[in-house]
Amino acid sequence: MTHGNTAPARFAFIKAQWHADIVDRALDGFCEIIPAAQVDVVDVPGAFEMPLMAQTLARTGKYSAVACAAFVVDGGIYRHDFVAAAVVEGLMRVGLDTGIPVLSVSLTPHHYQETDHHNAIYRDHFVEKGREAARAALKIAEAETALAA
Repeated sequence: MTHGNTAPARFAFIKAQWHADIVDRALDGFCEIIPAAQVDVVDVPGAFEMPLMAQTLARTGKYSAVACAAFVVDGGIYRHDFVAAAVVEGLMRVGLDTGIPVLSVSLTPHHYQETDHHNAIYRDHFVEKGREAARAALKIAEAETALAA
């Protein structure tokens, strides 16, 4: 797929670094579908920082879509569901405000435990979610190209 009929479309991928060993698997899945050479990767400290970075990247006009990956778990101290809701709402707002699709690969499990078993399950799940985000990014870029023609 090309952007502007000359160069391959570019995509941005933002990764929150909390539980990076799990979250980074989403990029693996994303790059199984979209070549890594077409993906600019940005790491941010946590999920809460993703909407602002997504907005910064979307406003450059360089990207057909921005994908964001995070793993927001119940740490027992704060309401992780509030954080997750704020992040997803912020990402949606960025997409609506900029006109650049912003895709969320942000998961908030209800019963996560840091065990080898759970970590393996979520690593695999993030790979698949990364693939799904890539497929969605390509479909959206394709639809926008068709509408612009």
